[in-house]
Amino acid sequence: MNDDHVTPPPTAYARTYRLARTTVVELAGEIDLGSAHGVHPHLDAAALTPVAPLVVFNLGPLEFIDCYGLTLLVRARRRVLDRGGRTAMVCAHPPTLRLLRMTGLDLLFRPVRTLDEALRPPG
Repeated sequence: MNDDHVTPPPTAYARTYRLARTTVVELAGEIDLGSAHGVHPHLDAAALTPVAPLVVFNLGPLEFIDCYGLTLLVRARRRVLDRGGRTAMVCAHPPTLRLLRMTGLDLLFRPVRTLDEALRPPG
């Protein structure tokens, strides 16, 4: 990423990469309490990235997420916003979208269907 920031190594549940000045955290598989150890380092590192004005949570490869996993995303989002950044979410998986709607988090994250959409400037 840059000299001040170390990207965590990929896990079965998360990988982090850069696209220009954007940090993308891609989540995969099943995100719950049991997989948190493979997700935490990626979300924490992305939230603390000093040069990334945009952090995208890409849930494209995600198969399942529970309320604990959603809590991790809400926490990471808050930390990004507290540092003056912004977030976007990619999600087209119907069960995950349904969970986001049921919890009201669809209004917070405003998921889009593709990474290209998430990378567009706001407005």
